[in-house]
Formats: sequence, C-alpha cells, structure tokens
Amino acid sequence: MAVFTPVTLEDVSQWITQFPLGKPLALKGIASGIENSNFFLSTERGEYVLTIFENLSFEQLPFYLQLMRHLAERGVLVPAPVANAQGELIAALHGKPASIVSKLAGSSQMDPQPVHCAAVGAMLARMHLAASDYPLQQPNLRGLDWWNETTPQVLPYLSEANAHLLRAEMHFQQAFAGSATYAALQQGPVHADLFRNNVMFDGERLTGFFDFYFAGCDSWLFDVAVTVNDWCIALDTGVLDTARVRALLAAYHAVRPFTAEEQTAWQPMLRAGALRFWLSRLYDYYLPREAEMLTPHDPGHFERILRERIATPAPALF
Repeated sequence: MAVFTPVTLEDVSQWITQFPLGKPLALKGIASGIENSNFFLSTERGEYVLTIFENLSFEQLPFYLQLMRHLAERGVLVPAPVANAQGELIAALHGKPASIVSKLAGSSQMDPQPVHCAAVGAMLARMHLAASDYPLQQPNLRGLDWWNETTPQVLPYLSEANAHLLRAEMHFQQAFAGSATYAALQQGPVHADLFRNNVMFDGERLTGFFDFYFAGCDSWLFDVAVTVNDWCIALDTGVLDTARVRALLAAYHAVRPFTAEEQTAWQPMLRAGALRFWLSRLYDYYLPREAEMLTPHDPGHFERILRERIATPAPALF
C-alpha cells in the first residue's frame, strides 16, 4: 500500500462522478505496504479506500473484487467494493485499474493477545467456508511457480549460508507439493496475506479483514500457516507463542475442523508460509520498484521464522 502513482483531490474530483459517492472532500496517501497505490478517501457519503493497482491487470482484478463482494454478502466482515453507474467495480484512473471500497471501522491490533487470535481464527474459518462456492478460479500468484521464478533472481544477493537455506527449502517444498499428503489438502480461495495490519479491531471485537489483493486459490492450511506465522509469534525471534497458537487454531477448528492430512502437513506448511514471505521480502529489498512512499520490509524477519520452523516442532493443529 505504498504510493507509486501520485493522485490529487483534483484528479479524483471528475473521475469519481461515475460513483454514487458525492463529492470528494479529502484524499490522503497510505504509506504502509509495497504493492499498490492506496489512499484514504473522504466523500460526502462517507469514508472509503481508493486503490490504484500497480501490478494486477484489468483482467485479473475481478477475481479479487468479486471475492470481496461474495464474502460480504455472506456475512464475512470485509470491505465492500463500490460499483460505478455501469455496475463496474474497476475503472481506469491515470491509465491504471482502480477501485473504491468501504473503509472498515477500528484499527490494527499490533500487540495481539489470545482473544484477538481466537477472533482471527474463527473469522478465517468462516471466510474459507463462505468462499467454498465462489465460482471464479485463479491460482495463488505468489505460490510455488512464483517461488521457482524468484529464487534465481535473489540468490546472487545472498550470503553462502542463506543461499544454502533457500536452495534446501525450495527442494523440500517442491517435494512436499508433489506428495499425496499435499494433494489431499482442502483447497479454495484464500487471503494469503492475513497479517496483523490487514485486520481491524475495535477493542477485542474484530471488525474486518482487508487487502485481499494477494488472494488466490490454494490450500486453506497455507492461509492458516501464513496467519499463525504473523499473529502468534515473538516478533524479535519468530518463536511461536503457544497460547496464541492454541487460541487461533482451536477457534478455527471449532468452525471448520482440520483433517488428518492437514495435521500431517502442518509443519511443512508453516515452513512454506515463511518461505513465501522471505522470498518476497528479498525480492522487494534487492530489486525494489520506485515509489513516493515506500519502506521495504526486512527480509531477515522471515529468514529467522523459516529457520525456527525447520528447527522446532510446531504445536499440533488439534
């Protein structure tokens, strides 16, 4: 959510007339994140988020925006996309695809306790079940194929020890992805980026998930692993906090019970979740794109998490 494409209130004033939102009153760039240009947008009708998509195409975007609409219609707390007068959720702004979604209430919980993790786990399970009949298909664009493409691009920048770690983990994950256990995992649309800053709370009440623009069809367990790797760890070491892990997994399991195959795959999937974000952070750190407001994340954070997941047995799913 950096700003790659500058936009002014004057730019938006004419463009927004196609939406039923009244006049724009204020526009403020959002500095966090690294994929799209995002802005808080105040209009006569309320508070919204304007996104200009820097990588996703007009053809790819319906998967994400219609998924959000699908979930919202089924009671999952997500931003609702706003359609223009033609019923379209995507409209060109400065030659790039753009959308407007409702702004969620609350704020991010950056120091989660077990009660917050339980709320996230329960909502994640409800999201998976609600999306199970979603008709559009799109793979996780940051899945194994992307890992295979990205690994040779970042290897030249790594120390010998980290290059060895990356090669070894890629070999492990390729073998795991070809296993019967992996093939038996339940699949469907996943968020794939459910970090603390992509969830809103009002006190202990979860008010919504947002930023679905890494979503795709993948194993539900991968989504759980990505979430646990952020919500349930000591940030300085990557070590799992057992109380938070138990709270999140128990709440998820109560809504959508885990399977025996998922239990077998749990540790490899935690490693997969760590690898995915180590790779993307390496790529963004060493091969950055220009942006007005951009601070690349430290790749070392997910290197530590990956090493920890390899070295330490994970708590059981159930």
